[in-house]
Amino acid sequence: MLSDPISDPEWYESCKQNQTFKQLIYSLCFFHAVIQERRYFGPIGWNIPYEFNETDLRISLMQLKMFLDQYEGVNYDALRYLTGECNYGGRVTDDWDRRTLKTILNRYYCPEVLDLENPFYFDEKKIYYIPALKEVDNYLSYTKDLPLETEPAIFGFHANADIMKDQKETDMLLSHTLLTQDTSGSGDDSGGGAQLTPEEVVINVASDVLTRLPKDFDREAALARYPTSYHQSMNTVLVQEMTRFNVLLNTIRSSLITVRKAIKGLVVMSAAFEAVYKSILIGKIPGMWASKSYPSLKPLGAYKWYEEGPPSTFWLSGFFFTQAFLTGAQQNFARKYVIPIDLLIFDYNVLHMEEDQTGGVPPPDDGVFVYGIFLEGARWDRAENCLAESFPRELFDRMPVIWMVPCKRSDLKQRHIYTCPLYKTAERRGVLSTTGHSTNFVVAMLLECSPRHQISHWIIRGTALLCQLSF
Repeated sequence: MLSDPISDPEWYESCKQNQTFKQLIYSLCFFHAVIQERRYFGPIGWNIPYEFNETDLRISLMQLKMFLDQYEGVNYDALRYLTGECNYGGRVTDDWDRRTLKTILNRYYCPEVLDLENPFYFDEKKIYYIPALKEVDNYLSYTKDLPLETEPAIFGFHANADIMKDQKETDMLLSHTLLTQDTSGSGDDSGGGAQLTPEEVVINVASDVLTRLPKDFDREAALARYPTSYHQSMNTVLVQEMTRFNVLLNTIRSSLITVRKAIKGLVVMSAAFEAVYKSILIGKIPGMWASKSYPSLKPLGAYKWYEEGPPSTFWLSGFFFTQAFLTGAQQNFARKYVIPIDLLIFDYNVLHMEEDQTGGVPPPDDGVFVYGIFLEGARWDRAENCLAESFPRELFDRMPVIWMVPCKRSDLKQRHIYTCPLYKTAERRGVLSTTGHSTNFVVAMLLECSPRHQISHWIIRGTALLCQLSF
């Protein structure tokens, strides 16, 4: 069984590059602590909360000593690969989390942490750095003198991350509290007025939802009005969206009717419909609906296309299967210019136009205008048209209209851009698909960055685009 190397003073002093070894030990331990603590910040930390453990650290320490003993200098590339790809990275299943992990590791396995004259600080207030000390006790004393209250900056986050962390903990507490409340009792309130029983609450909500549900879409009429066309793939997208929404509408409608009958004793309340009953009672989307729906974290509460024709701007968040819409946009471009679709990607142009200014705007000759997207972990600077730091206490920024322009991969111009993942919900994680991405993932958008910030800055910030918020 592998023992803890740091607890062995002889092992600690036995490396040929002694001082370099000590500083990189501390740097690696710091990295280990940072990636562990990022889990408490929710999706901006990691899409999936991985269980990194002490074994990952110990193996990485052993490899560090081995490389420093066998080679002159420090082979950072080899250390980063073994630590980031094999040891810690072996647990990471999400591609965007892997990018984040490697980017964070680059901050701790770099020549700057060995600079004895100019310490490399990991935060803007210049509190945290890798000291050049001799004894283990000195490193422990330095660590004990660090602030007890850790600010988000050391993890690479904006100060707003603390608000997100607190909200996450509060939501979890309230959700668990709702699950433990007694829903079986009834009676009068202390004021003497009649209080609705849980059964009456569910019946009222079910009846209200049923009156608001639209009728099923007429798929045959849609096919007749928007037939399959070689040069207009969006017709197929529309009909497919209608088919998927009909399945969801039928599921909601039939489940609510059955729950109302079960409450009245007309049918048996099965386990599946009891789950719908309980979800309605606490204001959550029932799992039966969610299994037939596109991802949504909104609480239970709230197609002009068919009637008025294809719009000039598209509400991206409203699509059941967003990838089909994006493929349709690329297909139109590919067929128009006779280009193989597998050679195409999207370029992204953020316009100086907000979504409430789209009235009367003609559609673009190529590509699509989309809106309804939110930015988390940053804001969009309207003046400079690039990513910028979030304002205090503003957790999300509504993006302007984005022009998604199909183009050949070879024609994409090199510029200072951040490859920003777009997710359907703020939860970000979903079922891992064969592409290596979460089913919550939509597409990677290319956003302009200011020269003041490196791309790694936004990666560690956890900056991402969302189709919808949780409220």
